[in-house]
Amino acid sequence: MSGSRVMRAIRVSEFGAPSVLKVVSGVSVPQPGQGKVLIRVHACGVNPVETYIRTGTHARKPALPYTPGTDAAGVVESVGEGVTVVKKGDRVFTTGTESGSYAEYTIAAEDCVHKLPDALDFAQGAAIGIPYFTAFRALVHKARSKAGETVLIHGASGGVGVAACQLSRSMGLRVLGTAGTPDGMKLITNNGAHLAFNHREEGYTDKIMAATEGRGVDVIVEMLANVNLSKDLQMLAQGGRVTVVGSRGPVEINPRDTMSKESCIMGVALFFATPEETKQCAAQLFAGMEAGWLRPVVGSKYPLDKATQAHHDIIESSGAAGKIVLTM
Repeated sequence: MSGSRVMRAIRVSEFGAPSVLKVVSGVSVPQPGQGKVLIRVHACGVNPVETYIRTGTHARKPALPYTPGTDAAGVVESVGEGVTVVKKGDRVFTTGTESGSYAEYTIAAEDCVHKLPDALDFAQGAAIGIPYFTAFRALVHKARSKAGETVLIHGASGGVGVAACQLSRSMGLRVLGTAGTPDGMKLITNNGAHLAFNHREEGYTDKIMAATEGRGVDVIVEMLANVNLSKDLQMLAQGGRVTVVGSRGPVEINPRDTMSKESCIMGVALFFATPEETKQCAAQLFAGMEAGWLRPVVGSKYPLDKATQAHHDIIESSGAAGKIVLTM
């Protein structure tokens, strides 16, 4: 009887440090209700937002205990009533789950389940959800970037950063990216950036300005606003905009910097995307998979029982190189 099957999953019973992520075996495999899909998870993506939620300081506080994660890739095990988009045996990835993706099985609503092309493996499938949908929201829905504009991906070697490089390049933008290591710089020039800069180097912002002949950049996708926002405002061209994708604390800025450029600072939160926006994004990303420019770069892979280490490393490591995933 399938109802009695059990699985391993990460469960969080209290908010706190990475050590609150516990592997529990003997968790019941959930059953898909109407419009839901049960997926056998082969890999799931680790995103910074999951570490913020885990500490209990994020705007969204799940009821305890819970299993983290929204981005899974695997094979459809079974489908609930009324599901038509996918069937048992399909290779899929998710952009949201109901039961959490840090587990051997997950339940997702049909509209959050997408077919995974054969050209991408499961680890790559687990790297699509939050990173690519966030990059699209920042570049298209928020900044309204246009072909021919110059974009700076500030922190370009992680999950969202690599996605933003590939997407920007496909949109006809001039792409500048920063990373904190030589490997990171190589990674981003291999994934769409025309030029790479080391953000640990003294005076790197002067080099960015020189690369624009002093004009500045039209759009900035900012991963660490608490460190960079003031510098960002000074690097913008007339009418430029900064999209804030990540921030880990407060920052001091001079509002006059926005006046001299008539620039704009906007927050990006995937959570608020409308169904229409999500559909548009998915269509664009599918075109990218077909054309071959959308190819997630997987950095470190950890087994499920090393989730604690993955949560530590995504925040503390000295320079991202691709996407962190858990594998089952």
